Amino acid sequence: MANDPLLSAQRDKSEATLPNSDLVASDTTTITLDYAPRAVFLPLHTRKQRWACCVAHRRCGKTVAAVMELVRGAANDRSGNGRFAYIGPTYQQVKDIAWQYLKQFTSPIPGIKTHETELRVDLPNGARVRLYGAENFDRLRGIYLDGLVCDEYGDMEPRAWSEVLRPALSDRRGWALFIGTPRGDNHFREIWELSQKDPAWFGMSLPVSQTHILPEEELADARKSMTPEQYAAEYECSFTAPVVGAYYGDEMTWAERDGRITRVPYDKAIRVHTAWDLGIGDSTAIWFMQLVGKEVHIIDFLENTGKGLDWYARELQQKPYVYGSHIVPHDAQARELGTGKTRLEVLRQLGILGNICVDHKVDDGINAARMFLNRCWFDAEACKPGIAALRQYRREWDARRKVFNNRPLHDWASHAADAFRYLAMGSPQQDSWSKKIEYKQKWIV
Repeated sequence: MANDPLLSAQRDKSEATLPNSDLVASDTTTITLDYAPRAVFLPLHTRKQRWACCVAHRRCGKTVAAVMELVRGAANDRSGNGRFAYIGPTYQQVKDIAWQYLKQFTSPIPGIKTHETELRVDLPNGARVRLYGAENFDRLRGIYLDGLVCDEYGDMEPRAWSEVLRPALSDRRGWALFIGTPRGDNHFREIWELSQKDPAWFGMSLPVSQTHILPEEELADARKSMTPEQYAAEYECSFTAPVVGAYYGDEMTWAERDGRITRVPYDKAIRVHTAWDLGIGDSTAIWFMQLVGKEVHIIDFLENTGKGLDWYARELQQKPYVYGSHIVPHDAQARELGTGKTRLEVLRQLGILGNICVDHKVDDGINAARMFLNRCWFDAEACKPGIAALRQYRREWDARRKVFNNRPLHDWASHAADAFRYLAMGSPQQDSWSKKIEYKQKWIV
Protein backbone atom coordinates (compact mmCIF):
# COMPACT_ATOMS: atom_id res chain seq x y z
CA MET A 1 0.00 0.00 0.00
CA ALA A 2 2.98 2.33 0.35
CA ASN A 3 2.98 2.91 -3.42
CA ASP A 4 -0.78 3.09 -3.84
CA PRO A 5 -1.32 5.53 -6.77
CA LEU A 6 -4.54 6.86 -5.26
CA LEU A 7 -2.84 7.81 -2.01
CA SER A 8 0.18 9.21 -3.85
CA ALA A 9 -2.12 11.33 -5.96
CA GLN A 10 -3.81 12.61 -2.83
CA ARG A 11 -0.53 13.68 -1.31
CA ASP A 12 0.68 15.26 -4.55
CA LYS A 13 -2.53 17.15 -5.26
CA SER A 14 -3.38 18.19 -1.74
CA GLU A 15 -3.41 21.93 -1.20
CA ALA A 16 -3.94 21.82 2.55
CA THR A 17 -3.94 19.44 5.45
CA LEU A 18 -6.74 18.62 7.80
CA PRO A 19 -7.11 20.88 10.81
CA ASN A 20 -7.16 17.69 12.88
CA SER A 21 -4.58 15.66 10.99
CA ASP A 22 -2.73 15.33 14.29
CA LEU A 23 -4.83 12.64 15.93
CA VAL A 24 -4.74 12.39 19.69
CA ALA A 25 -4.36 8.72 20.59
CA SER A 26 -4.29 9.17 24.34
CA ASP A 27 -4.19 11.96 26.91
CA THR A 28 -0.44 12.35 26.45
CA THR A 29 0.34 11.27 22.88
CA THR A 30 -0.23 13.01 19.56
CA ILE A 31 0.09 10.94 16.38
CA THR A 32 0.40 12.44 12.89
CA LEU A 33 -0.90 10.10 10.23
CA ASP A 34 0.32 10.02 6.63
CA TYR A 35 -2.76 11.52 5.04
CA ALA A 36 -3.19 14.77 3.15
CA PRO A 37 -6.65 15.04 1.62
CA ARG A 38 -7.43 16.08 -1.89
CA ALA A 39 -8.70 19.62 -1.91
CA VAL A 40 -12.16 18.51 -3.06
CA PHE A 41 -12.64 16.63 0.23
CA LEU A 42 -11.73 19.49 2.57
CA PRO A 43 -15.37 20.65 2.88
CA LEU A 44 -16.33 17.11 3.91
CA HIS A 45 -13.60 16.87 6.54
CA THR A 46 -14.31 20.31 8.01
CA ARG A 47 -18.12 20.09 8.08
CA LYS A 48 -20.05 20.69 11.30
CA GLN A 49 -23.20 18.70 10.52
CA ARG A 50 -23.92 15.35 12.11
CA TRP A 51 -25.25 13.83 8.87
CA ALA A 52 -23.44 13.92 5.53
CA CYS A 53 -23.76 12.61 1.97
CA CYS A 54 -20.96 12.56 -0.58
CA VAL A 55 -21.79 11.57 -4.17
CA ALA A 56 -18.56 11.08 -6.07
CA HIS A 57 -17.29 9.64 -9.33
CA ARG A 58 -15.24 6.46 -9.55
CA ARG A 59 -11.61 6.69 -8.36
CA CYS A 60 -12.25 10.05 -6.76
CA GLY A 61 -10.88 8.91 -3.42
CA LYS A 62 -14.10 8.84 -1.41
CA THR A 63 -13.23 5.54 0.29
CA VAL A 64 -9.94 6.89 1.63
CA ALA A 65 -11.63 10.07 2.85
CA ALA A 66 -14.39 8.06 4.55
CA VAL A 67 -11.94 5.70 6.24
CA MET A 68 -10.04 8.70 7.59
CA GLU A 69 -13.28 10.11 9.04
CA LEU A 70 -13.64 6.92 11.05
CA VAL A 71 -9.98 6.82 12.10
CA ARG A 72 -10.08 10.44 13.25
CA GLY A 73 -13.32 9.87 15.11
CA ALA A 74 -11.97 6.80 16.86
CA ALA A 75 -8.59 8.34 17.71
CA ASN A 76 -10.20 11.41 19.27
CA ASP A 77 -12.82 9.43 21.20
CA ARG A 78 -12.80 10.09 24.94
CA SER A 79 -15.46 7.64 26.10
CA GLY A 80 -13.07 4.72 26.44
CA ASN A 81 -15.37 2.46 24.42
CA GLY A 82 -16.05 4.26 21.14
CA ARG A 83 -17.46 2.19 18.30
CA PHE A 84 -17.16 3.14 14.63
CA ALA A 85 -18.20 1.17 11.56
CA TYR A 86 -17.67 1.09 7.81
CA ILE A 87 -20.63 -0.67 6.18
CA GLY A 88 -20.95 -1.77 2.57
CA PRO A 89 -23.45 -3.85 0.59
CA THR A 90 -21.56 -7.10 1.29
CA TYR A 91 -18.84 -8.28 3.65
CA GLN A 92 -16.55 -9.20 0.76
CA GLN A 93 -16.95 -5.77 -0.83
CA VAL A 94 -15.93 -3.84 2.27
CA LYS A 95 -13.00 -6.21 2.78
CA ASP A 96 -11.78 -5.64 -0.78
CA ILE A 97 -12.40 -1.89 -0.79
CA ALA A 98 -11.62 -0.53 2.65
CA TRP A 99 -9.72 -3.01 4.82
CA GLN A 100 -6.22 -2.30 3.50
CA TYR A 101 -6.77 1.46 3.83
CA LEU A 102 -7.96 1.07 7.43
CA LYS A 103 -4.94 -1.01 8.37
CA GLN A 104 -2.51 1.35 6.66
CA PHE A 105 -3.78 4.52 8.26
CA THR A 106 -3.96 3.07 11.76
CA SER A 107 -0.63 1.21 11.67
CA PRO A 108 1.41 4.23 12.93
CA ILE A 109 -0.65 4.39 16.13
CA PRO A 110 1.34 2.82 19.00
CA GLY A 111 -0.49 -0.08 20.58
CA ILE A 112 -2.91 -0.58 17.67
CA LYS A 113 -4.35 -4.10 17.48
CA THR A 114 -5.56 -5.56 14.20
CA HIS A 115 -8.08 -8.42 14.01
CA GLU A 116 -8.05 -9.88 10.49
CA THR A 117 -10.89 -12.35 11.00
CA GLU A 118 -13.26 -9.63 12.25
CA LEU A 119 -11.99 -6.81 9.98
CA ARG A 120 -11.49 -4.72 13.11
CA VAL A 121 -8.84 -2.47 14.60
CA ASP A 122 -8.66 -1.63 18.31
CA LEU A 123 -7.09 1.66 19.34
CA PRO A 124 -5.23 2.08 22.65
CA ASN A 125 -7.89 4.51 23.88
CA GLY A 126 -10.49 1.70 23.80
CA ALA A 127 -12.14 2.76 20.54
CA ARG A 128 -12.78 0.29 17.72
CA VAL A 129 -13.31 0.59 13.98
CA ARG A 130 -14.92 -2.39 12.28
CA LEU A 131 -16.09 -3.29 8.78
CA TYR A 132 -19.49 -4.91 8.19
CA GLY A 133 -21.51 -6.17 5.25
CA ALA A 134 -25.17 -5.15 5.02
CA GLU A 135 -26.37 -8.39 3.42
CA ASN A 136 -27.25 -9.62 6.93
CA PHE A 137 -28.02 -6.31 8.56
CA ASP A 138 -30.36 -7.88 11.11
CA ARG A 139 -27.28 -9.30 12.85
CA LEU A 140 -26.27 -5.73 13.71
CA ARG A 141 -29.35 -5.13 15.84
CA GLY A 142 -28.42 -4.14 19.36
CA ILE A 143 -24.99 -2.64 18.67
CA TYR A 144 -24.22 0.99 19.42
CA LEU A 145 -22.17 3.30 17.21
CA ASP A 146 -20.47 6.68 17.60
CA GLY A 147 -19.97 7.07 13.88
CA LEU A 148 -20.53 5.12 10.68
CA VAL A 149 -19.93 5.22 6.96
CA CYS A 150 -22.47 3.69 4.56
CA ASP A 151 -20.70 2.93 1.27
CA GLU A 152 -22.84 2.41 -1.86
CA TYR A 153 -26.04 2.75 0.15
CA GLY A 154 -28.10 2.35 -3.03
CA ASP A 155 -27.03 -1.30 -3.22
CA MET A 156 -28.18 -2.01 0.34
CA GLU A 157 -31.59 -3.00 1.62
CA PRO A 158 -33.16 0.40 2.55
CA ARG A 159 -34.43 -0.96 5.86
CA ALA A 160 -30.84 -1.42 7.05
CA TRP A 161 -30.62 2.30 7.79
CA SER A 162 -34.08 2.97 9.15
CA GLU A 163 -34.47 -0.17 11.25
CA VAL A 164 -30.94 -0.96 12.46
CA LEU A 165 -28.22 1.60 11.74
CA ARG A 166 -30.05 4.81 12.62
CA PRO A 167 -31.20 3.43 16.00
CA ALA A 168 -27.63 2.28 16.69
CA LEU A 169 -26.52 5.94 16.68
CA SER A 170 -29.18 7.27 19.01
CA ASP A 171 -27.90 6.82 22.55
CA ARG A 172 -24.40 8.06 21.66
CA ARG A 173 -25.66 10.74 19.26
CA GLY A 174 -23.35 9.28 16.65
CA TRP A 175 -22.78 10.66 13.17
CA ALA A 176 -23.25 9.08 9.73
CA LEU A 177 -21.65 9.62 6.33
CA PHE A 178 -23.19 8.18 3.15
CA ILE A 179 -20.86 7.82 0.17
CA GLY A 180 -21.33 6.30 -3.24
CA THR A 181 -21.76 6.62 -6.98
CA PRO A 182 -25.32 6.89 -8.37
CA ARG A 183 -27.05 3.74 -9.49
CA GLY A 184 -30.43 4.96 -10.67
CA ASP A 185 -33.36 6.55 -8.88
CA ASN A 186 -33.24 4.75 -5.54
CA HIS A 187 -32.92 5.38 -1.80
CA PHE A 188 -29.38 6.75 -2.15
CA ARG A 189 -30.86 9.52 -4.27
CA GLU A 190 -33.36 10.20 -1.50
CA ILE A 191 -30.50 10.64 0.96
CA TRP A 192 -28.76 12.98 -1.49
CA GLU A 193 -31.88 15.08 -1.98
CA LEU A 194 -32.40 15.25 1.78
CA SER A 195 -28.86 16.55 2.18
CA GLN A 196 -29.71 19.38 -0.21
CA LYS A 197 -32.83 20.45 1.69
CA ASP A 198 -32.17 19.89 5.38
CA PRO A 199 -29.67 22.24 7.10
CA ALA A 200 -28.87 19.42 9.54
CA TRP A 201 -27.22 17.64 6.60
CA PHE A 202 -24.02 18.27 4.66
CA GLY A 203 -24.12 17.28 0.99
CA MET A 204 -21.59 17.44 -1.82
CA SER A 205 -21.46 16.06 -5.36
CA LEU A 206 -18.14 15.45 -7.10
CA PRO A 207 -18.57 14.75 -10.85
CA VAL A 208 -15.36 14.25 -12.78
CA SER A 209 -16.01 17.37 -14.87
CA GLN A 210 -15.60 19.41 -11.68
CA THR A 211 -12.84 17.54 -9.83
CA HIS A 212 -10.47 17.15 -12.83
CA ILE A 213 -8.80 14.34 -10.87
CA LEU A 214 -8.66 11.84 -13.73
CA PRO A 215 -6.73 12.68 -16.91
CA GLU A 216 -8.75 13.51 -20.01
CA GLU A 217 -7.21 10.69 -22.03
CA GLU A 218 -8.47 8.19 -19.44
CA LEU A 219 -11.98 9.64 -19.61
CA ALA A 220 -11.92 9.61 -23.43
CA ASP A 221 -10.98 5.95 -23.36
CA ALA A 222 -13.76 5.22 -20.83
CA ARG A 223 -16.33 6.83 -23.13
CA LYS A 224 -15.33 4.43 -25.91
CA SER A 225 -16.22 1.35 -23.88
CA MET A 226 -19.24 2.68 -21.97
CA THR A 227 -22.72 3.73 -22.97
CA PRO A 228 -23.57 7.41 -22.41
CA GLU A 229 -25.85 6.31 -19.54
CA GLN A 230 -23.06 4.33 -17.90
CA TYR A 231 -20.63 7.20 -18.21
CA ALA A 232 -23.17 9.68 -16.85
CA ALA A 233 -23.75 7.57 -13.75
CA GLU A 234 -20.20 6.45 -13.05
CA TYR A 235 -18.31 9.64 -13.83
CA GLU A 236 -20.80 12.52 -13.86
CA CYS A 237 -22.82 11.40 -10.81
CA SER A 238 -26.17 11.28 -12.63
CA PHE A 239 -29.06 9.76 -10.71
CA THR A 240 -31.35 9.92 -13.76
CA ALA A 241 -29.33 7.49 -15.87
CA PRO A 242 -31.04 4.04 -15.93
CA VAL A 243 -29.52 1.27 -13.83
CA VAL A 244 -27.23 -0.69 -16.12
CA GLY A 245 -28.52 -4.24 -16.53
CA ALA A 246 -31.91 -3.44 -14.96
CA TYR A 247 -34.69 -5.76 -16.11
CA TYR A 248 -37.53 -3.29 -15.69
CA GLY A 249 -35.72 0.03 -16.21
CA ASP A 250 -37.64 1.08 -19.32
CA GLU A 251 -41.01 -0.05 -17.97
CA MET A 252 -40.55 1.80 -14.67
CA THR A 253 -39.38 4.91 -16.53
CA TRP A 254 -42.54 4.84 -18.66
CA ALA A 255 -44.70 4.31 -15.59
CA GLU A 256 -43.12 7.37 -13.96
CA ARG A 257 -43.43 9.58 -17.03
CA ASP A 258 -46.99 8.47 -17.75
CA GLY A 259 -48.06 9.44 -14.25
CA ARG A 260 -48.78 5.84 -13.22
CA ILE A 261 -46.76 6.13 -10.02
CA THR A 262 -49.12 8.29 -8.06
CA ARG A 263 -51.91 8.07 -5.46
CA VAL A 264 -53.90 4.86 -6.05
CA PRO A 265 -56.73 4.51 -3.49
CA TYR A 266 -58.26 1.23 -2.39
CA ASP A 267 -61.62 0.53 -4.05
CA LYS A 268 -63.86 -1.16 -1.46
CA ALA A 269 -66.02 -2.70 -4.19
CA ILE A 270 -63.16 -4.74 -5.67
CA ARG A 271 -61.29 -7.67 -4.15
CA VAL A 272 -57.58 -7.44 -3.43
CA HIS A 273 -55.25 -10.13 -4.78
CA THR A 274 -51.82 -10.71 -3.27
CA ALA A 275 -48.61 -12.32 -4.50
CA TRP A 276 -45.93 -13.61 -2.14
CA ASP A 277 -42.26 -14.41 -2.25
CA LEU A 278 -41.74 -16.67 0.74
CA GLY A 279 -38.29 -16.38 2.23
CA ILE A 280 -36.75 -19.01 4.49
CA GLY A 281 -34.56 -17.16 6.98
CA ASP A 282 -34.79 -14.26 4.55
CA SER A 283 -37.18 -11.52 3.48
CA THR A 284 -40.79 -12.23 2.58
CA ALA A 285 -42.37 -9.77 0.16
CA ILE A 286 -46.07 -9.31 -0.69
CA TRP A 287 -47.75 -7.17 -3.38
CA PHE A 288 -51.41 -6.11 -3.11
CA MET A 289 -53.33 -5.65 -6.36
CA GLN A 290 -56.81 -4.74 -7.61
CA LEU A 291 -57.99 -5.37 -11.18
CA VAL A 292 -59.96 -2.36 -12.42
CA GLY A 293 -61.03 -2.98 -16.00
CA LYS A 294 -57.84 -3.38 -18.03
CA GLU A 295 -55.82 -1.54 -15.41
CA VAL A 296 -53.84 -3.14 -12.62
CA HIS A 297 -53.87 -1.08 -9.44
CA ILE A 298 -50.95 -1.90 -7.15
CA ILE A 299 -52.21 -0.41 -3.89
CA ASP A 300 -49.84 -1.76 -1.25
CA PHE A 301 -46.60 -3.59 -0.54
CA LEU A 302 -45.29 -5.42 2.53
CA GLU A 303 -41.84 -6.81 3.23
CA ASN A 304 -40.08 -7.91 6.38
CA THR A 305 -37.29 -10.18 7.58
CA GLY A 306 -37.13 -12.80 10.30
CA LYS A 307 -40.90 -13.12 10.77
CA GLY A 308 -43.01 -16.26 10.69
CA LEU A 309 -46.00 -16.77 8.43
CA ASP A 310 -48.31 -16.06 11.37
CA TRP A 311 -46.94 -12.51 11.53
CA TYR A 312 -47.79 -11.88 7.86
CA ALA A 313 -51.24 -13.42 8.33
CA ARG A 314 -51.97 -10.97 11.16
CA GLU A 315 -50.72 -8.07 9.06
CA LEU A 316 -53.10 -9.00 6.25
CA GLN A 317 -56.00 -9.33 8.66
CA GLN A 318 -55.33 -5.87 10.08
CA LYS A 319 -55.56 -4.23 6.67
CA PRO A 320 -59.05 -3.09 5.55
CA TYR A 321 -59.03 -5.16 2.38
CA VAL A 322 -61.46 -7.79 1.12
CA TYR A 323 -59.23 -10.45 -0.38
CA GLY A 324 -59.49 -12.55 -3.50
CA SER A 325 -56.63 -14.89 -4.41
CA HIS A 326 -53.26 -15.21 -2.68
CA ILE A 327 -50.56 -16.26 -5.14
CA VAL A 328 -47.59 -18.15 -3.73
CA PRO A 329 -44.55 -19.64 -5.50
CA HIS A 330 -44.40 -23.22 -6.70
CA ASP A 331 -41.90 -24.22 -4.00
CA ALA A 332 -44.46 -23.45 -1.28
CA GLN A 333 -45.54 -27.08 -1.76
CA ALA A 334 -42.20 -28.40 -0.49
CA ARG A 335 -42.40 -29.98 2.94
CA GLU A 336 -40.20 -28.63 5.70
CA LEU A 337 -38.24 -31.26 7.59
CA GLY A 338 -38.93 -29.70 10.99
CA THR A 339 -42.72 -29.67 10.78
CA GLY A 340 -43.52 -32.08 7.96
CA LYS A 341 -45.89 -29.43 6.60
CA THR A 342 -45.68 -27.33 3.48
CA ARG A 343 -45.81 -23.57 3.77
CA LEU A 344 -48.96 -23.71 1.68
CA GLU A 345 -50.56 -25.86 4.38
CA VAL A 346 -49.38 -23.50 7.12
CA LEU A 347 -50.87 -20.52 5.29
CA ARG A 348 -54.19 -22.29 4.87
CA GLN A 349 -54.25 -23.11 8.58
CA LEU A 350 -53.79 -19.37 9.17
CA GLY A 351 -56.81 -18.61 6.99
CA ILE A 352 -54.93 -17.67 3.81
CA LEU A 353 -56.00 -19.91 0.94
CA GLY A 354 -52.94 -19.69 -1.23
CA ASN A 355 -52.99 -20.47 -4.94
CA ILE A 356 -49.84 -21.96 -6.44
CA CYS A 357 -48.30 -19.91 -9.22
CA VAL A 358 -47.61 -21.95 -12.34
CA ASP A 359 -44.05 -23.24 -12.40
CA HIS A 360 -42.03 -21.30 -14.95
CA LYS A 361 -38.56 -20.30 -16.04
CA VAL A 362 -37.31 -17.06 -14.54
CA ASP A 363 -36.78 -15.52 -17.99
CA ASP A 364 -40.39 -16.28 -18.95
CA GLY A 365 -41.61 -14.73 -15.73
CA ILE A 366 -39.53 -11.59 -16.29
CA ASN A 367 -40.95 -11.20 -19.79
CA ALA A 368 -44.47 -11.61 -18.43
CA ALA A 369 -43.72 -9.01 -15.74
CA ARG A 370 -42.57 -6.55 -18.40
CA MET A 371 -45.89 -6.86 -20.21
CA PHE A 372 -47.73 -6.72 -16.90
CA LEU A 373 -46.00 -3.47 -15.94
CA ASN A 374 -47.52 -1.71 -18.94
CA ARG A 375 -50.92 -1.96 -17.23
CA CYS A 376 -49.82 -1.16 -13.69
CA TRP A 377 -50.59 1.89 -11.60
CA PHE A 378 -48.60 2.08 -8.35
CA ASP A 379 -49.45 3.88 -5.15
CA ALA A 380 -46.29 5.94 -4.78
CA GLU A 381 -46.26 6.03 -0.97
CA ALA A 382 -47.61 2.60 0.02
CA CYS A 383 -45.48 0.81 -2.59
CA LYS A 384 -42.35 2.94 -2.23
CA PRO A 385 -39.95 0.13 -1.15
CA GLY A 386 -41.30 -2.23 -3.80
CA ILE A 387 -41.01 0.39 -6.55
CA ALA A 388 -37.39 1.00 -5.58
CA ALA A 389 -36.73 -2.74 -5.78
CA LEU A 390 -38.27 -3.05 -9.25
CA ARG A 391 -36.08 -0.21 -10.47
CA GLN A 392 -32.99 -1.81 -8.98
CA TYR A 393 -33.61 -5.45 -10.00
CA ARG A 394 -30.84 -6.29 -12.46
CA ARG A 395 -28.61 -8.90 -14.03
CA GLU A 396 -25.61 -10.30 -12.24
CA TRP A 397 -22.32 -8.79 -13.40
CA ASP A 398 -19.33 -11.04 -14.09
CA ALA A 399 -16.36 -8.87 -13.10
CA ARG A 400 -13.84 -11.31 -14.58
CA ARG A 401 -15.37 -11.54 -18.05
CA LYS A 402 -16.77 -7.97 -17.97
CA VAL A 403 -20.22 -9.12 -19.08
CA PHE A 404 -23.66 -9.57 -17.54
CA ASN A 405 -24.60 -13.13 -16.65
CA ASN A 406 -27.92 -14.45 -17.88
CA ARG A 407 -29.40 -14.55 -14.38
CA PRO A 408 -30.62 -12.00 -11.83
CA LEU A 409 -28.40 -10.62 -9.11
CA HIS A 410 -29.61 -11.84 -5.73
CA ASP A 411 -29.67 -8.82 -3.45
CA TRP A 412 -32.18 -6.79 -1.42
CA ALA A 413 -34.31 -6.12 -4.54
CA SER A 414 -34.77 -9.80 -5.40
CA HIS A 415 -37.66 -10.63 -3.06
CA ALA A 416 -39.95 -7.84 -4.19
CA ALA A 417 -39.08 -8.55 -7.84
CA ASP A 418 -39.76 -12.27 -7.45
CA ALA A 419 -43.12 -11.59 -5.79
CA PHE A 420 -44.00 -9.25 -8.65
CA ARG A 421 -43.09 -11.97 -11.15
CA TYR A 422 -45.51 -14.33 -9.39
CA LEU A 423 -48.14 -11.61 -9.50
CA ALA A 424 -47.70 -11.30 -13.27
CA MET A 425 -47.73 -15.06 -13.86
CA GLY A 426 -50.51 -15.97 -11.44
CA SER A 427 -53.00 -13.12 -11.71
CA PRO A 428 -56.59 -14.04 -12.67
CA GLN A 429 -56.32 -12.26 -16.03
CA GLN A 430 -52.73 -13.24 -16.78
CA ASP A 431 -53.57 -14.50 -20.29
CA SER A 432 -54.14 -10.91 -21.41
CA TRP A 433 -50.80 -9.55 -20.17
CA SER A 434 -49.07 -10.61 -23.39
CA LYS A 435 -50.98 -7.92 -25.28
CA LYS A 436 -49.09 -4.66 -25.12
CA ILE A 437 -51.09 -1.65 -23.96
CA GLU A 438 -50.30 1.81 -25.27
CA TYR A 439 -50.59 4.93 -23.14
CA LYS A 440 -51.01 8.45 -24.43
CA GLN A 441 -47.57 10.04 -24.57
CA LYS A 442 -47.33 12.85 -22.03
CA TRP A 443 -43.65 13.61 -22.30
CA ILE A 444 -41.02 14.45 -24.87
CA VAL A 445 -37.59 12.87 -25.02
